[in-house]
Amino acid sequence: VQLQASGGGLVQAGGSLRLSCAASGRAGRAVSNNAMGWFRQAPGKEREFVAVVSWRSDSTIYEDSVKGRFTISRDNAKNTVLLQMNSLKPEDTAVYYCAAGRSSYAGKNFADYQYWGQGTLVTVSS
Repeated sequence: VQLQASGGGLVQAGGSLRLSCAASGRAGRAVSNNAMGWFRQAPGKEREFVAVVSWRSDSTIYEDSVKGRFTISRDNAKNTVLLQMNSLKPEDTAVYYCAAGRSSYAGKNFADYQYWGQGTLVTVSS
């Protein structure tokens, strides 16, 4: 069971990054049938929800602070979920984790997710 997140890096405020999460093994099958989400953890803070997309991409939920700036999408044929992040702010600095849900739809709670990736670091400079 592997979720491999990538795409993090250092960017100036106002810039963009696109995170990608590829699933393999049992997690690969979970991606194609279940919701996929992104969470983040800033230094010294608890992990928090960022966004989730349902199995058929017919439902998305975003944390309020990223609405209008971040877009989550998925490609079930490639077992991949993406997070396009625009207009980045220094407060977006965090390690970003992808997660596979337990069912076709998932929400903001950690308990809704069964597999977690290792995280990718996003640093936004002011």
